[in-house]
Amino acid sequence: MTKPIVRKLRCAIYTRKSSEEGLEQEFNSLHAQREACEAYIASQRSEGWVLVRDQYDDGGISGGTLERPGLKRLLEDIEDGLVDVVVVYKIDRLSRSLADFAKLVEVFDRNGVTFVSVTQSFNTTTSMGRLTLNILLSFAQFEREVTAERIRDKVAASRKKGMWMGGVPPFGYRVENRKLLVDEENSEHVRWIFARFIEIGSCTLLAREVGARGIATPRGNRIDKKYLYRMLSNRAYIGEAVHKGDSYPGEHNAIIDRETWDRVHAILQESPRKRAARTRAETPALLKGLLFGPDGAAFSPTHTRKGGRLYRYYVSQTVLKHGAGACAVGRVPAGDIEAAVVHQLRAVFRQPEIVAGTWKAARTQDDGITEADARAALQQLDPLWDELFPAEQARIMALLVERVDIGTDGLNVRLRVDGLGSLAREMLAGGIEAAA
Repeated sequence: MTKPIVRKLRCAIYTRKSSEEGLEQEFNSLHAQREACEAYIASQRSEGWVLVRDQYDDGGISGGTLERPGLKRLLEDIEDGLVDVVVVYKIDRLSRSLADFAKLVEVFDRNGVTFVSVTQSFNTTTSMGRLTLNILLSFAQFEREVTAERIRDKVAASRKKGMWMGGVPPFGYRVENRKLLVDEENSEHVRWIFARFIEIGSCTLLAREVGARGIATPRGNRIDKKYLYRMLSNRAYIGEAVHKGDSYPGEHNAIIDRETWDRVHAILQESPRKRAARTRAETPALLKGLLFGPDGAAFSPTHTRKGGRLYRYYVSQTVLKHGAGACAVGRVPAGDIEAAVVHQLRAVFRQPEIVAGTWKAARTQDDGITEADARAALQQLDPLWDELFPAEQARIMALLVERVDIGTDGLNVRLRVDGLGSLAREMLAGGIEAAA
């Protein structure tokens, strides 16, 4: 008969002592733990148990933490596949915390390492040992869940009392001694944002105005429309604390009064699509009074709605009076014709001969403007155009354009040279940048 092959199991002994008292002695508690563990490993020699050379000792360190040098070295060697069995004198030498013990067992299981306590008959190489381990892990999970419930209950109770429970404070507040206090400078910005939204009813337009005023978040980031929606919906501004959708009176002072809050939310309750359509309808038409058809009749701005969407047009007065077909070009999409005229204007700003004409026109009213000044002023408008408010774009369009004639073969833009000169002076004075 042949003997069964016994696999060699590399055993690492871990020892720990909480206090430093007695560590200086020739034979201390760590030595006693090691001797007991070595004797146990020797008794299991027939099972293939052999002791590794490295020693993993932590003297004067509590078992309530995993931040232990000896334990860290042990875990590293386990991850490197150098250990098969971890042997300790008692379970509490490894950890006094069930939660930490569960974390250690996860590392052991992941690397196929078993765990033995020599004085408590705890051995995960046997079925009974694994059953005991599962019971301990169940209690560890129970402890974690109960701790999480206590924390949630404490947070809920504190929020119901209106207490500030941490996190990033709302714009307009600062935190001192775990309490929200009103920041006087930023709170004025908050009041202006709420009041301005009531006037214009659009977060998109409001975001532009906020950027033009140079208002930014406490971290210096740009305030966009999503940030504004969160601000306008934050009940902290009316002195309330919110927990899981329910509001409670807060310990902090309100920045916004209830009447302002109600007016803002009356606007927000309306469909965003309807508000956007109304905003576009109220936006000034860029070519109002400037666009003429092939028969010389003026075009008027108009709009229609289909499927909840807004469509803008310019319609010939001839068509309005005599019906469709009375003019070769009776109706044109507003967005397309406006974009075409703006494109031509931007091309004009880059043409040297136009700049020279502008300079001459401007020089008649202000001898201090040079041709280089006029060129620089007009070139600044090209990248700035998209940042201007619609009303300012319409004003500049009326200042620069005398007439736009549209026909079946295209369109012709007639400029106001004196308007170009006036615009150059405005740009040099910084007036246009202020309106962006």
